[in-house]
Amino acid sequence: MSDSFLDFNTKVIVPFAMTLMIGGLIFLCQPWFELLHAYSVTITLVGLILFTIFARFGPSDKKGGH
Repeated sequence: MSDSFLDFNTKVIVPFAMTLMIGGLIFLCQPWFELLHAYSVTITLVGLILFTIFARFGPSDKKGGH
């Protein structure tokens, strides 16, 4: 894979997935907006799936080691 994708993955996609998971948990606990509460589990699951897929592609090893 190209280094630019791995850098984009590490700097953007993985933190976005973590933010979705945290946001989903916050939406689940808040009592004010029914729409956010209704979709909180979906938002958490989307974040979890994104994190599971894209966290496997770590940053490239510049030293050429294992």
